Amino acid sequence: MCIKENMLIDISAELEKEFGAPGTPERAKFDEEAYAYYTGQILLEARKEAKVTQSELAKRINTTKSYISRVENGVITPSVAMFYRIIGALGLKIEIVKPIA
Repeated sequence: MCIKENMLIDISAELEKEFGAPGTPERAKFDEEAYAYYTGQILLEARKEAKVTQSELAKRINTTKSYISRVENGVITPSVAMFYRIIGALGLKIEIVKPIA
């Protein structure tokens, strides 16, 4: 829920109205674009914190500055392998944590 101008808004209902119900092709397209954008933002922030330019990162993983830019802007989603290469080139690691049962 979100409060907007002293009104409570059901975000799930708003998303459904705007992008379709979960499970529909329209919603799947929205979800994919949202994940691409979110992934790009995570990588952008990680790169900036590491004080690495797009060009330097591209050199480290043998790709182009344009590719890094498209990932950071959510235009494309890197493969899992490329995601790990980017993370590794920034001196970071991924930890998979099992949820508490």
